[in-house]
Amino acid sequence: MYSQQELDDAVAAGALTSQSANALRAFVAQQRSSSLVDEEQFRLITGFNDIFVAVAGAILFFAVGWIGQWLGDQLGFQVGGDFGPSPLAGLAIALTAWGLALYFTAKRRMALPSILFLLAFVGGTFWAASMTLGIVAEGLVGTLEERGAGIIAATAAAITAAAAWLHWRTFRVPITVAAGAVAVAGIVLGLTAAIIGDSVPGTSLMTIILWMVLLLGLGIFAVAMKWDASDPARVTRRSDVAFWLHLAAAPMIVHAVFTLLALNDANATMGEGFLVIGLYLLLGLAAIAIDRRALLVSALAYVLYALAALFREFGAVELNIALTALVIGSALLLLSAFWHQARHKVVAMLPHKVRRHLPDLHGTVPAAVSPEPAA
Repeated sequence: MYSQQELDDAVAAGALTSQSANALRAFVAQQRSSSLVDEEQFRLITGFNDIFVAVAGAILFFAVGWIGQWLGDQLGFQVGGDFGPSPLAGLAIALTAWGLALYFTAKRRMALPSILFLLAFVGGTFWAASMTLGIVAEGLVGTLEERGAGIIAATAAAITAAAAWLHWRTFRVPITVAAGAVAVAGIVLGLTAAIIGDSVPGTSLMTIILWMVLLLGLGIFAVAMKWDASDPARVTRRSDVAFWLHLAAAPMIVHAVFTLLALNDANATMGEGFLVIGLYLLLGLAAIAIDRRALLVSALAYVLYALAALFREFGAVELNIALTALVIGSALLLLSAFWHQARHKVVAMLPHKVRRHLPDLHGTVPAAVSPEPAA
C-alpha cells in the first residue's frame, strides 16, 4: 500500500508522471465511491515489518530504561532518595530512540516505528529533564511546593519542545509537530501553576487550569486548521501533520468543556445526559465540516456515559451498557457509510468565506499546494 506522500515523491523523482498519479487517485476514489479527502488517510503501517520493528523497539526501550534506572540507583542519582526515579532512565530511552530513528526513520521511512521512536524520544527527554531538575531542586530547597513544581514542569516542557523541534528538523515525522504543540501547552500550564498555584485554593486552580487547557486546545486546533488549509486535497505529509494536531487538540477541548460544565461527575441526571448528547451532536457537525473524526472519538467516553445514565433512568438497568453500545456503534457506522453525503449537506449550509478554508469536497486531484506553515 502506497501513501499519498509516496506518490508525490515518485512524481518528484520522475518514476511517475503527475497525470498518472492523479489518474490513480481518481480511480481509487471511484472504486471506493468516496472522495480521497474524506478517507482521512495517514501513514501508520506500511507492512507487517512495521509491527515487528515497533515491538522490538518497545522491548529495547524497556531494557535500556531498566538499565538506566539501575545505574541511577547505583550512583545515587535519583529523585526522593533510594529507589526513586532516575533521569538516566529517560536519557537512555531518548538517546536510543534517536539512534533508532537515524536508520528506521531517516533511511527506511517506516511509519509505525517512526511514531513510536518519536514518542519515546520526547517522553524520555521530558522524563530526564524533569527528574534532573527535581534532583537539583531537592538539593537547593528540599520539599517542593506548587510553585516550584510548576516551574520544573514548565522548564522540562520547554526542553522537550526544543527537542521535538530538533527531531522535526532532522526527521520530519508528522506527529512531531503535535508533540511539540503539547509540550508548548505544558510550558503554559506549568507557568500558570507556578504563578498562581500558591495564591488560590485548589478547586479554583483546577478551574483556571481547565480554562487554560480549553484555550490551548483551541489554539492547537487553529494550527491544525492552518496545516489543513495548506493542503486542501490532502495528498501530502501536511495532511498527516494536521491529523496528529487534531488528535492532540480534540481531547483537550472535549475534556475541558465537559468538565467545566460538570457533565462527567458520578451523578448524571437526565437533563445532563441530554446536554451531553446535544454537545456531541454539535461536535459531530464540526467534525463533518472540517472532515476530521478526532472530535467524535475524543467525546465518545462522555456520550457513552450519558447514554448509559439515560437508559438507567428509563429503567433499562440490566441492558444499559448493551443498549448504549448498540446505539452509538450503529450511529457511528451509519455516519461512516454516509460521511461524504453528510459533508455535502453540512458544508453547503456554511458561508462561502468558511467553505473556502475547509477541505475539498470533490478533489481527487490535488490543486496547487500552498507553502508549508511554520511548525
